[in-house]
Amino acid sequence: MAHPDDTSPLNPLPPVVAALALVIIGIEVIFSLGARGLIGGADAVGWRLAAMQRFAFSGEVVDWMISTGQYPVQHLIRFVTYPFVHASFTHGLFAAVMLLALGKMVGEVIGSVRALVIFVVSGIGGALCYALFLNAGTPLIGAFPPVYGMIGAFTYLLWLRLGMMGASQIRAFNLIGVLLGIQLIFGLLFGASNDWVADLGGFVTGFVLIVFLVPGGWARILSKLRQQD
Repeated sequence: MAHPDDTSPLNPLPPVVAALALVIIGIEVIFSLGARGLIGGADAVGWRLAAMQRFAFSGEVVDWMISTGQYPVQHLIRFVTYPFVHASFTHGLFAAVMLLALGKMVGEVIGSVRALVIFVVSGIGGALCYALFLNAGTPLIGAFPPVYGMIGAFTYLLWLRLGMMGASQIRAFNLIGVLLGIQLIFGLLFGASNDWVADLGGFVTGFVLIVFLVPGGWARILSKLRQQD
């Protein structure tokens, strides 16, 4: 007797990606409820600002650590906490949606643990670029640098796939080109922001990092370079 097909038509999200998105949304729900006075009492109105002061990444703090030679944990932790603090609920929601979309595609190929590594290290890479290439007094917040790291990882996977299909591999960079173009347009219309430096740093970090996480990734690049000699 034939058994019915119990396979779900929807592929489940990688657990780590789902967990990261839930944390981002959960924090935003708490901040929003607190701002409306529904939880936490009177002090809850300032929860978001307090979180920014404590967990946002600051280039000025990095300058202070380098100049003094002191690296306290409460400042080093900012490299990995800033992606979980956003300017508004909409800001956090948009970041979470992009993380779910890109994280699903990347996580299904390389697994949850490697996807988490890309998220964390890309966030650090984006923050370092923000501190090294800018002298911005504005703190860095939001999950977009690590999300752009996921875009970088996805771009590399697509680059490999297009190569195996014999198609033009430059098409793999269409997504990052469109996103940076949108940022440029928004910057011209509503005022330029330096966050794109961190986003681009996250993208490059994710693109480079996945080479070492995908089996045979580095060998594939070397082979491609040899063919061009």
